Amino acid sequence: MKSTINPQLMKKSTPISIATWNFPKATIKAGEMLEKGASALDAVEQGVMVEEARLKNTTVGKGGRPDREGNVTLDACIMSSKGDAGAVAYLKNNTHAVSVARKVMEETPHVMLVGQGADKFAQEQGFDKEELLTEDSKEAYLKWLENKEYKPLINIENHDTIGMLCMDKKGDISGACTSSGLSYKMNGRVGDSPIVGSGLFVDNAIGGAVATGMGEAIMKSVGSFLIVELMRQGKSPQDACETALMRIVKNNVNYKEFQVAFIALNKAGEVGSYCIQKGFSYVKYKNGRNSETKSKYFIEKQ
Repeated sequence: MKSTINPQLMKKSTPISIATWNFPKATIKAGEMLEKGASALDAVEQGVMVEEARLKNTTVGKGGRPDREGNVTLDACIMSSKGDAGAVAYLKNNTHAVSVARKVMEETPHVMLVGQGADKFAQEQGFDKEELLTEDSKEAYLKWLENKEYKPLINIENHDTIGMLCMDKKGDISGACTSSGLSYKMNGRVGDSPIVGSGLFVDNAIGGAVATGMGEAIMKSVGSFLIVELMRQGKSPQDACETALMRIVKNNVNYKEFQVAFIALNKAGEVGSYCIQKGFSYVKYKNGRNSETKSKYFIEKQ
């Protein structure tokens, strides 16, 4: 089914924020900012920062689950409606990876900084150096060391990202994606979240997409970029998500063992979502109302 975007809808856009998983406070924060006239870029940054700072979210920001050597490392990227992008990977000492990524976008000639270089840049930009490993995360890590079993659980360890898309009153779209990655990953592992085109892609003339789940599968398909290109060809956000997801299923014989999910937004404010396994949902804020939607899926949870 093709998307029929009414030009009039694009002229008078209704602000909207959508995010992977049920993170209602994040979309409320972004949505309320949009209603007050904030840009999509400011709203999407502030929206995902809510989850970066929430200690009970062990897959994003401070309090995230560490890697196999006990390090909490963060990945994030952000894209503006102008097509600019910034990203950080293997960031160790700053809760708000998305804000550091925005600084990379706005203050450097680069798109991505990693590791010690990213941490040094953050401190030069005035970000406080922080310890990201909380007592709860440390306790969970010490328990994991007893068996050292690495087997990501579908919709749990794969529940590793908040990706958000916002459209403001001008009809401009921006996006952000931030994560602490898979629990007990190999030291140095970077997933799809900071990779422009994989974890996030925005083309303001068309729309945007974000991903969550097994980053390796998403990176190999450049999933978010693919969805936007499919929308460019006339597909609705829903059809684009389904087509991109099925490409991952086709190319991974072990697809039943992991989760991948996409959400997408086009210029008319139409939303789509699709995932491999049952259990993924997304949250949307529009017209002063926040709502959670269970995503359509390819197979039942195994």
